[in-house]
This record gives sequence, structure tokens and C-alpha cells, in this order.
Amino acid sequence: MSKADTRAAKMPKTAGGRGLIGLLLVAVPVGLLAWLIIFPIFNALWRTMITGGGVSVETYAFFFTDAYSLRNLWLTIWVTAVCAALLMAICLPIALYLRFAKSRVAAVVQGLALFPLFVPSVILAYALIRTIGPNGAVDILLVNMGLPKIVSPYLTPWGPVIGLVWDNIPLTVLLLVAGLGGVSDNAVEAARDAGAGRIAVFRHVIMPQIGNSVLVVLSFTVLGIFSAFTFPYVLGGASPEMMGPFMQRTFGQLFDTRMAMTQAVITFAICAVFGAFYVRSIARGQKERR
Repeated sequence: MSKADTRAAKMPKTAGGRGLIGLLLVAVPVGLLAWLIIFPIFNALWRTMITGGGVSVETYAFFFTDAYSLRNLWLTIWVTAVCAALLMAICLPIALYLRFAKSRVAAVVQGLALFPLFVPSVILAYALIRTIGPNGAVDILLVNMGLPKIVSPYLTPWGPVIGLVWDNIPLTVLLLVAGLGGVSDNAVEAARDAGAGRIAVFRHVIMPQIGNSVLVVLSFTVLGIFSAFTFPYVLGGASPEMMGPFMQRTFGQLFDTRMAMTQAVITFAICAVFGAFYVRSIARGQKERR
């Protein structure tokens, strides 16, 4: 047998060994995924739908017919949509500046944009209360200047919006800058040489190349904000309330475990839709790179 035949005979065994090693490497994360995410999902569905008398959707029917529950769900959707829009409006210009700026000021802007990443959410929430809350720093400054006091967003739906937008700026900027890293400088310069203005370059050159990154940013934003707890609990009103505090109060104060799990399942189902957009965006990006 020649050396070539011997090498060919060993290749299937090597490939099989590599495949086995690959399976062993992914076994731990897949097992954790099944244990920490997939199993709790099916367990929650089982415990909310299976009773001693068989299958029951009583808690789901109650949720979608209860006016207070629907107000809480609508408030959560509203806050999530407003936060996502504000984050894109604030972070996309910052990301564009950081991507194409060549000055030293860009490093300062980047540091300021990433600063909330190093501030715990609880500290930030109470700092906002002392700043824009009733008789806070802004109120005291306005009174000393002889100006009328502001209408505080504290304990209103806008309180969580301000906190959540501030808290999510770093991750949003980082994701957008990473997406803009794939934009070719040559394509931008060619469009400018052809006479395209800044808006035309943004619409026809930059946006088509960062579409997947924008979808990833929106998916992460929705998933993080929809299930947020700290800012809605500390800065938001008592009624209506977002789904995070609503689930905690149902479980911890009303001791209604089944209803709290029903609320969690509904929240997960809504988030899963945006998670599907994220997976689709990642798959599309990998397909385009091939």
C-alpha cells in the first residue's frame, strides 16, 4: 500500500475523531442551555397548563381578559418601543462619529458613551432620583435661578425610559460600532467622489451594510428592556407597572406562583419573537460572508 493510500485510509478516522471532540466541546454549553433555559420553559408550560383535571388555560384566559394585566403588558411594550427608538436616535450618530472620526476627541466621546457600563443599575437609579426627582438637584438649581420647577418623570412611565436608555447606551454603541467596522472606507470615498452628500452616503452606502447589525441591536434592546426589573421597580409608577415588577409582586406579595409563571411564559413568548429576528440576522450575516 502506498503512502497516499495509507493517508487516505486514516482520514475518516481523523475526521471522526475531530467530530467526536467537537461534540464533546459543545456538550457542556448545550447541556447548560437545556438545563437553565429549555427545561424551565417546558416546566413552566406544564405547571401553568396541566392541572388535576387535565389541560387548562385558565390563567392565560384571565391574563388576556384582565384590564390591569393588559395595561401592564401595554406599558411594557410602550416603554420598550420608546427606548429602542431613543437608543437608535442617540447611539447611531455617536457610532458613526466614532467610526469615521480621526481626532482625539473621539476617544473622549467613546469614554463618555461607555461610562454607564461601569455604574451599577441601582446606583444609577438612585442618582437619577436625586437629580431629576422632586426637590432634586435640577429643581434646586431652577428655583435658585428663579425659574419654575420641572415636572419630575420620577414615578411615571418616563422614569424607567430615562434610566433604561442611559443604561443601554454602551452596549448599543459597541454593537453599532462593530457593525460599522464592516463598512468599507473605499466605498464611502467613492460615493463622495461621485458627488454624494452625507445623507446619500448614509442611505445608500452605510445603511445597506449595517442592516443586520441594526436588527441585532434592536433584538438585544428589546430582550433586555422587556424583562427589565431594577429601573421599572425603582423609577416607575405603582400602577400600571412593567412586567418585571408585576411578576415579582404577583410571586412575592400575592403568593400566586401559577399566575406569576403564566406572566413569565407570556413575556418569554413575546421576547422569543425578537430572539428569532436575532438568530435570523446572525444566520443571514454568516451566509453573506460565505
